[in-house]
Amino acid sequence: MSMTPDLRFLIYSAVLSWVMVLTASAFRVRGWTMGGVLLAFGNRDNLPEATLIAGRAERAARNMLENMVLFIALLVVAHAGGVTDSRVATGAQLFFWARLVYFPVYLAGVRYVRSAVWLVGLIGLYLILAAVV
Repeated sequence: MSMTPDLRFLIYSAVLSWVMVLTASAFRVRGWTMGGVLLAFGNRDNLPEATLIAGRAERAARNMLENMVLFIALLVVAHAGGVTDSRVATGAQLFFWARLVYFPVYLAGVRYVRSAVWLVGLIGLYLILAAVV
């Protein structure tokens, strides 16, 4: 039994989530400096004020985690229900690629493009939902 395309994109999305969280953390503590490394390995009780890019990275990572919950739930239901509709794979692909583009667009602060890319990811989730329902 081979892994389905949608599950492959779930794995890719999980890795992307991890990268986004690590990037947000690195920006927040300035992990490229010795002080930042020490702060990262500590309890993070006294974090510096977030820079613009650190704040964007944190919000983008949090948004990804929030959307991952929906993505995982939809894929679990699709697989548990034996749904093999091509919309599941297409939706998973749309979700992943949109989220991959979303992160650098959000970091760059491109407002309307960011929202459009987010909407593409939402359409991916909708396709999976439509196939399940």
